Amino acid sequence: MDDKVTWWAFDEVEAFMRAGFEAIGVPTEEAAVCADVLVAADRRGVDSHGVGRFKPIYLDRIWAGTQNPKTNFEIVREGPTTAVIDGHNGMGHYIAKRAMQMAIDKAEKFGMGMTVVRNSTHYGAAFYYPAMAVEHSMIGMTTTSARPSIAPTWGVEPMLGTNPMTWGMPSDEPFPYMPDYATSVTQRGKLELYDRIGKDLPDGWVIGQDGQYRNDTKQVLIDLTKDKAALTPLGGLGEDLAGYKGYGNALTVEILSACLSQANFMKALVGMSPEGKPTPIELGHSFMAIKVESFVDPAIFRKQVGEICRQLRASKKAPGAARIWTPGEKEYEIMLFRKDKGVPFNEPLKASFKAVKDKLGLPHKLPF
Repeated sequence: MDDKVTWWAFDEVEAFMRAGFEAIGVPTEEAAVCADVLVAADRRGVDSHGVGRFKPIYLDRIWAGTQNPKTNFEIVREGPTTAVIDGHNGMGHYIAKRAMQMAIDKAEKFGMGMTVVRNSTHYGAAFYYPAMAVEHSMIGMTTTSARPSIAPTWGVEPMLGTNPMTWGMPSDEPFPYMPDYATSVTQRGKLELYDRIGKDLPDGWVIGQDGQYRNDTKQVLIDLTKDKAALTPLGGLGEDLAGYKGYGNALTVEILSACLSQANFMKALVGMSPEGKPTPIELGHSFMAIKVESFVDPAIFRKQVGEICRQLRASKKAPGAARIWTPGEKEYEIMLFRKDKGVPFNEPLKASFKAVKDKLGLPHKLPF
């Protein structure tokens, strides 16, 4: 960890962001949800999707007029176990939390529930929403589209978003089974994190139009918006390491997120007009909740999930490997480490929050 990092208590960071959201017109209830989702990411060490995006993603888009600070959550079609929601370009975290809660409520009554959303905006770290279902002894799942970043196998043009499909499943361990990752080798938020700390990209993450790897982080972030660079799908380039599987998964997420809800897709999500002016990035999401009790006693399910993970961790390790992990375990351990420390602020993040404080005239005292 950088020597210049300052740790700031979670509740204080959350209060600052709530005030910032409210100061630019986000209603109190929505501001509280947005701040909670962002802080939740940093609690688990998902810094690429945490408070570092407070200003450059959410505040800046509201200031630019490409995102509405007040959400019109419209249910346009609904059945006993399903719903289609239009978010009208409002606050993605708030839209997503309400949509996930609808799926949970339907699953509680009928065993399963699924909702889809169109015209939403970036909803933060995806794990937050399946975790809601886990709290109700349910399996949760979410997908979301994103700005075009991934090149299809044998292509070099960014066509698909980083498109996560994230699950949460109850376990008898202190943490749920929680695979949460993009369908690309890395995701745009990680590039932004590397840019903030001035670090070059490793080979394998990004390719240029010549099909060669790119390492120049700052220029890559610019070129991704100009079709001059693209992220590689899970598995990497070509077919030898099964990059076509990551490509297929990203495409599946695009379909789940866009086709059921009739949301925009692929190049319609670039966020830029032909004249080069910023435009709304109206995303699609999907949410599913499955009531475990409809299939098996929840305690039996939790024990079996835990046992599967324990057997994997106890299996024979590769030479030199200290440990085998299961999804959700690293984040849990980071959460334990950070619970009394808070959010780590490096110099660029400090500058971002100082800029917000000065621009909005917030009375909160910063610890740096």
